[in-house]
Amino acid sequence: MSNAQLPRRTKLAGDTIPAKFWNAVSERGDKTALRQKVLGVWQEMSWRELGGNARRIAMGLASLGFQPGGVASILANTRWEWSAADYGILLAGGVSCGIYPTDAASQVEYLCADSASTFIFVEDDEQLDKLLSVRAGLPQLVKVIVIDTEGLAALDDAQVMSLAALMQAGAAFDTQQPLAFDTLRASRQPADLAVLVYTSGTTGRPKGAMISHRNLVHVIEHFGLALPQDDTDDKMAFLPLCHVVERIAGQLMSMQTGSRMNYVENPETVWENVREISPTVFIGVPRIYEKFHSASTLAMKDSTRLQQRAYAWALDIGFKAAEQQEAGRPLSAALRFSRWLAHTLVLGNVRRFIGVSRMRWAITGAAPISPELIRWYRSLGLTLVEGYGMTESTGGGSLNVPGANRVGSVGQAQAFNEMKISEQGEILIRGANVFMGYLNAPEKTAEVIDAEGWLHTGDVGRIDADGFVKITDRMKDIIITAGGKNITPTELENELKFSPYISDAVVIGDRRPYLTCLVMIDFENVEKHAQDLQVVFTDFASLCRTTEVQALIDAEITRVNAKFAQVEQIKKFRLIDVKLTAEDEELTPTMKLKRKLVNEKYAPLIQKMYA
Repeated sequence: MSNAQLPRRTKLAGDTIPAKFWNAVSERGDKTALRQKVLGVWQEMSWRELGGNARRIAMGLASLGFQPGGVASILANTRWEWSAADYGILLAGGVSCGIYPTDAASQVEYLCADSASTFIFVEDDEQLDKLLSVRAGLPQLVKVIVIDTEGLAALDDAQVMSLAALMQAGAAFDTQQPLAFDTLRASRQPADLAVLVYTSGTTGRPKGAMISHRNLVHVIEHFGLALPQDDTDDKMAFLPLCHVVERIAGQLMSMQTGSRMNYVENPETVWENVREISPTVFIGVPRIYEKFHSASTLAMKDSTRLQQRAYAWALDIGFKAAEQQEAGRPLSAALRFSRWLAHTLVLGNVRRFIGVSRMRWAITGAAPISPELIRWYRSLGLTLVEGYGMTESTGGGSLNVPGANRVGSVGQAQAFNEMKISEQGEILIRGANVFMGYLNAPEKTAEVIDAEGWLHTGDVGRIDADGFVKITDRMKDIIITAGGKNITPTELENELKFSPYISDAVVIGDRRPYLTCLVMIDFENVEKHAQDLQVVFTDFASLCRTTEVQALIDAEITRVNAKFAQVEQIKKFRLIDVKLTAEDEELTPTMKLKRKLVNEKYAPLIQKMYA
């Protein structure tokens, strides 16, 4: 599609992120940019205040010798200071690199060295200790800036300073050099590198994806056209900001549209905070939506018989209405009335229980999601749409939108890029959203971007006659059984994760006679199930070994097996009897099991299922 054919873009001038951000600050002034909970109270920050903080950070970096084109990293959880540091780095003409706060010290050392980061923002004493333990391997390091200095009063280290001190230095430098800010802010061009986003590294060392200002601007200017938002909308920031989903669909889309960002207290308070905020626009990974569903399902199990019957009736009405809408057929007057009654009496309460009573639409991405889960949300009257993109496509790709939403697909190609299927069945993407390449790895770049500019995603899929894209699996994940049957494990795994008792699953069976599965249970829900049955257990491992829990998961797998042909059914399973967190190597920062690593680490357990 040519530029002349592109749809009209959302408003906010600027061809680089610094230009756009400063225009947003100038135009919106005292309007609320964000909120964050401090000592139990939600505190607001205006665009003027956010801009002032980012400007002082930019000038503070400049006063310490940070140069345009230089790289600064951020090692912190999702909080407003992360965004202010990110904008400050970009306003100084620099390149911003996010690091997952769960990364080990050795990983932090590698990322800082590979990116040649000269300045690093760390959240607190814990992250500072992590960095200082590997500082000897980072000779290029100039300064470490600590956001929260609680517990560091006695620290005396010339290379370490607080964020407050950096901002004070920036204010002084701004007074001394009043023209420097505008010069630095205008120093970057659209083709210049803006951010580095490191891939998860499940198949080796993480690779630094280079994303330009043009890539970012191209995506955020067009994304809001399909799912619009404005300064009346509230969004939640809870995914890691170094992840492409939260960075672009969250932070940068809020900059583009003026929607308010609400930063959760910490990852454990998402369920509480969503009820407090009641966001109107929500961006999340499938695990978040699975948790909301499982919480509702289990709450209903504890309700009265009358409430359970009312819920079943209302949900059935919601499903029927959603099916009619999905098929593009108008609702009859009787069904419209029944749906209104179901929402008034029952389903509205379910939405309030979850915290989505004000939600206009929600988007899921970054991993496959069960179609049944999408239909459950649609039965509640919530527009949950699935999109597809990757770091290397700056989060862009395809998207379901209201009026063109086919459950089971990841939507149609977004207007700003092309998508097609290769002869090998691989999904390819081409457009101005395709990244610049991998830092320090031209040979890896050549493997994913061909001579015609097509990005090879590594995903297998198909595109139907209406242009809807369906992903079947990762090319490297397709299982070929000993009998020669090709099986896509993702479909099975998605069905399993629809269970409130299963957090994640890895199906195994490549070159083996039948399929088996490793299961990670949802601890809270399984623990409650065990307590209801008065099952005795002492810890996570003993819970997994109980007969009742084994029977519970076996029943869930039997339910899923009934939906598949015999050759595609899971014959045996084992539970991962360790309570995994984002710090564990088996999980990605977005809490997905790493298939390759799980197969390697649990090889003896897997072998027992085939003994």
